[in-house]
Amino acid sequence: MRVNSTDLQNSFGKYLALVEKEDIIVLKNGKAVAKLSNYFDYRDYIKEEARDYNSKSYKRVSYQEYLELVEGSDQRYELIDGEVFLMASPSFRHQMLVNEISWHLNNYFRNHKCSPLTSPLDIKLQGYAPKFKEDPNVVQPDIMVICDPENVVDDKYQGIPELLVEVLSPSTKKRDLILKLNLYSKSGVKEYWIVDPENKKITQYIFTDDRDLETVNDLFPDQVLKSKHFKGLKIQVDEIFSKIN
Repeated sequence: MRVNSTDLQNSFGKYLALVEKEDIIVLKNGKAVAKLSNYFDYRDYIKEEARDYNSKSYKRVSYQEYLELVEGSDQRYELIDGEVFLMASPSFRHQMLVNEISWHLNNYFRNHKCSPLTSPLDIKLQGYAPKFKEDPNVVQPDIMVICDPENVVDDKYQGIPELLVEVLSPSTKKRDLILKLNLYSKSGVKEYWIVDPENKKITQYIFTDDRDLETVNDLFPDQVLKSKHFKGLKIQVDEIFSKIN
């Protein structure tokens, strides 16, 4: 839209509303002298919880904008589907569960080429996209099992973990159950475990080589969690929750 400077001065409020939809070129004596654009600061779109998934009214944040935010902050963030999420400090119970699961995984993988690691560690995923820049996502799962050490480049991991574990918390529940489940499946993760402290339950998602959902198992304290991808990896569920109320 083009508008002369006199009209802009007389109807500034009107054009402030219009600039949300399109840029406005300001003319003086018929010559373009300025441009009004809608102001967008990606910091205004940092969230602690996932959006309403029926809503399309959100702005995507680019990977470069995400990097600028991370490099200038001491906080931890995740980038998922163009949205930035602030990662809250975990609770004591959350860390107890992470520690217990890590202990079991470390015992199993002690003489194995795979390595279980805990957050914080950036994992870059790209869903179905052939290149990361086409669908950039950066997450920090609570626990990850990495079996491709050759993909550690310049001390940064560039591969796809075989197994990911998230412990639910009030601020991450929707993100872990919806956004991350979808992202992990599309990106080629083999197994995803969601640990639910409130219900003392572990939900195990197993994905096919075609990145489809194969099986979902809900496991409670009287049951045994058996990995489909890692033969012999078994964890008694009640041992995971034994130290929490």
